[in-house]
Amino acid sequence: MEGKGRILTGHRPTGPRHLGHLVGTLENWARLQDDHECFFLIADLHVLTTDYTHPQRIRSSIAEVLMDWLAAGLDPERSTFVLQSAVREHAELALLFSMLITVSRLERNPAYKEQVRELGLTASLGLLSYPVLQVADILVYKADTVPVGEDQLPHVEITREIARRFNSLYGQTFPEPKSLLSHVPRLPGIDGRTMHTSYSNTIPLFASPAEIERAVMSMITDPARIHPTEPGHPEVCTIFAYHQAFNREMTPQIEEDCRRGEMGCVQCKCNLAKLLREQLEPFRRIRQELAACPSYLWDILEEGTARARPIAQTTMEEVREKMGLSK
Repeated sequence: MEGKGRILTGHRPTGPRHLGHLVGTLENWARLQDDHECFFLIADLHVLTTDYTHPQRIRSSIAEVLMDWLAAGLDPERSTFVLQSAVREHAELALLFSMLITVSRLERNPAYKEQVRELGLTASLGLLSYPVLQVADILVYKADTVPVGEDQLPHVEITREIARRFNSLYGQTFPEPKSLLSHVPRLPGIDGRTMHTSYSNTIPLFASPAEIERAVMSMITDPARIHPTEPGHPEVCTIFAYHQAFNREMTPQIEEDCRRGEMGCVQCKCNLAKLLREQLEPFRRIRQELAACPSYLWDILEEGTARARPIAQTTMEEVREKMGLSK
């Protein structure tokens, strides 16, 4: 892929992907395959930073992520799918990079603070240093572009800082990756908070019609609107945020009807549920087909990881030599 930028991005295998992943990342990743060399990482080591007590879940969760990626249009013929733990150079490079950043710098990371607060975690060294492992994930392949949402910008900045620090000490080795910012608003969870697997407020891509119906009907709407004929405030309504994401053509009319009190919240929910059932049907169908062929999923991951491993090994040979660790 001469002349194309190299992208590294990925997901922790924490279970099935949900609508927030589709709107916020997967649709964008599928488009990026057209003009970038894409490495999509199944970041299983990162799962252990918050859930090291349940290793039995990881393998099945990897398959879940793969099925959803494929159903969303990620193509192993055009991109490289990598299993993080199967390329040992990720962990080795993270260890070496950890010498180049201070503890106080990592403690200022806003994502770290949020996870400790929201998930009630006792912070481990692994959780504190997970941004360093992310840096290694990116730079072991010398990726020059990282697609992110606004909440991930601090991680890319840490990557740039460590790349600069390494290059300054040991000579030009790594690019300073640029952020490719997604301008798609984050989809709220069904409880109004950020949609996050750990919060149990998601709608999976393979959700059944009945599951979609239950989730939508439980969504938070305009708390100030008591009667359906009262004027609504769509800017604070979770249902309206979903219409903006999945029903763009009708959004102006929905907003007008809401503000005029011409459409009640229950009717708006029913319309959204019908829409999501129709739009998620292809995901369910493709996913059912993939679930029947588990060996195909692991073949894809093994082949992609085999393509990625020599790149990581070459990078580490260069790093060891420059840091005085060569044999």
